[in-house]
Amino acid sequence: MTNKRIRKAVIPVAGLGTRFLPATKSQPKEMLPVVDKPAIQYIVEEAVASGIESILIVTGRNKRAMEDHFDKSFELETILAEKGKTGLLEIVRSVSGMADIHYIRQKDALGLGHAILQARAFVGDEPFAVLLGDDIIQADEPFLRSMMEAYHREPASIVAVQPVPRKDVDKYGIVMPKAAGPAPQDQPYFEISSLVEKPRVAEAPSSLAVIGRYILEPTIFDVLERIPFGAGGELQLTDALQQLSGMSRLIAMPITGVRHDIGDKFGYIRANIEFALEREELKQDLRSYLRSLVQQIHTMDSASQAAPTVQGKRVRVRKTGRV
Repeated sequence: MTNKRIRKAVIPVAGLGTRFLPATKSQPKEMLPVVDKPAIQYIVEEAVASGIESILIVTGRNKRAMEDHFDKSFELETILAEKGKTGLLEIVRSVSGMADIHYIRQKDALGLGHAILQARAFVGDEPFAVLLGDDIIQADEPFLRSMMEAYHREPASIVAVQPVPRKDVDKYGIVMPKAAGPAPQDQPYFEISSLVEKPRVAEAPSSLAVIGRYILEPTIFDVLERIPFGAGGELQLTDALQQLSGMSRLIAMPITGVRHDIGDKFGYIRANIEFALEREELKQDLRSYLRSLVQQIHTMDSASQAAPTVQGKRVRVRKTGRV
């Protein structure tokens, strides 16, 4: 086990984004905007704010737009400078100078574990962070920084976790705490005895789901190279972490802040609303709109409940309005 400073982060973004088709037919889901920034920029900003110095983005086909986004745009900068739009010019320049970013392509979509394995040469023998492009964590302090601080106190691989409804455990990797005691999600971090990828609801060891933040020891690469392909015919990072838990300590750390699953349509809509409510130029108009929207919904619900019935069946009453 090493105890080096965490300098590098890996961001796997090779997924196809099928849940957002047709929007993602020709653009990466990670480039879909949350207010006015692409989702991937929030992930990179969290890494940089946490103290990460170098980032590897593991891409796939049709992901070139991300490379263009974090590159310099000479034509756009020239036009903005000529028009005297210094504010926008500064924003554009800050994106291209945000971090030392490298790219590698995952040529075959063989799972998250396979994507992480592509980073071996980049990482070397150092501990490193992994941030998934689907999860934006909205918090006062960068959550990855809290994970990095926990690693320096107690060196071990760390996974971020969050309680999920029991009915949804088959959508996640699920952890089993090592010892009984206070509710694990109420502790700063706790040791894990096992993990299982997308278990059946009746067989899940808990309802604590692994979400998109990890601190990993470089020994994970050796494990990934020898484990068999798992669920869905893919190389599962959860399976590798399960093996790692039998070799060394594995820590779970409940997230602080609000996690937005922007790979989910409702999660994406919610993220746009909540981030817009933090913007000074948007929040008043948005609050007024949301209040009027809630009032319209209440009015329609009341009208629906009061609708007349004929022979026990409710009669549909046509209403005007946006909702």
